[in-house]
Amino acid sequence: MQKFTPPKGLHIRPSTSSDKPFLEKLHRLVRQDLRLLDADEDFIESVVEMQFRAQTEGYGAQFPNAMYFIIEKHMEKIGRVCVDFGVNELHLIDIAFLPQATGHGFGRAIIQSFQYCAAQSGLPMSLNVAQDNPAAKRLYLNLGFMVEAIHPPYEELRWYPPAMTAFVAVS
Repeated sequence: MQKFTPPKGLHIRPSTSSDKPFLEKLHRLVRQDLRLLDADEDFIESVVEMQFRAQTEGYGAQFPNAMYFIIEKHMEKIGRVCVDFGVNELHLIDIAFLPQATGHGFGRAIIQSFQYCAAQSGLPMSLNVAQDNPAAKRLYLNLGFMVEAIHPPYEELRWYPPAMTAFVAVS
């Protein structure tokens, strides 16, 4: 695998406690489905907050070694990504962007950067994608991921570094 060079001005950095307002804002924007609830605004806001806490705590419990990053373009926060660097694989837990940052290839670039890291370590990379998100699944398949298992409402996808592909096919 060739060395990966991200688009100019795009980078990730570790998330810090000062990023919490941005992460909450991002969560609110990403979870527009919760706005469809037939309820008053205060109740909807409490559900959004509860979902944010549940997600944060859930990731922490399920992936205690996870690393959380902020994605920036020219020093402006545009998204976040959470990955678990395990002994046997690199697992992409979650990736999300502000609505205005979608459709520009930033997600592809970030995922490719983690594929490069995984390849350098000789590890496969895994992720789960919602079955009702065909655009994300198409992106992952275009990046070489393969469907490994289906556990509705998600599909488990895995990518193997080029050097591992022959080994995996034989095993």
